[in-house]
Amino acid sequence: MSNITLAASRPVLIDRLGSRSIVADLGFIAAGTALTAAAAQISIPMWPVPITGQTFAVLLVGTSLGALRGALSMVLYVALGAFGLPIFTAGKSGLAYIAGPTGGYLIGFVLAAVVVGWLAQRQWDRKVVGAFVSFLVGSVVIYSVGLPWLSVALGQMGRPNDLAATLQAGLYPFIPGDILKAAAAGALLPLTWKLVNRTK
Repeated sequence: MSNITLAASRPVLIDRLGSRSIVADLGFIAAGTALTAAAAQISIPMWPVPITGQTFAVLLVGTSLGALRGALSMVLYVALGAFGLPIFTAGKSGLAYIAGPTGGYLIGFVLAAVVVGWLAQRQWDRKVVGAFVSFLVGSVVIYSVGLPWLSVALGQMGRPNDLAATLQAGLYPFIPGDILKAAAAGALLPLTWKLVNRTK
């Protein structure tokens, strides 16, 4: 059992903590889900919209765990929320919430975790520019699913759902926050790698 692992052949940050086993992997996956659930409840006031911690947690989990474990952590997050645990933003849950305007972003979390995890396995997170770009790419992946889903949902609600209205509702207000999150990743992840490498 201890020789079986979900870790990729190219180590990511979490692999520097020591044991690589299926038990450790399952623990990391659950921890990533818990971190995302906690971050979803955090809101920082900022004009014109608040910055929430959820997206940052998603990208951090994907980067730290790698593509497979990061994706499984997000699948678990979405599944638990769908089954009724109040772990989505503002304590929301259920299939109806996923079917609503923000459901596409939740699905995008899984894909974003795969992408940033894959980049981390290629050491993008070990340099400032690489970590910054990786988080921006992850955000684009989330929007690529979230915005079309939002457009459909707005139409079903009888609200304007043309491109301009969709971008105004689901993209433009969040750009400053996304840039700040990417900048934080660019500052923190390479520093964390340096500290970890010094202790090994």
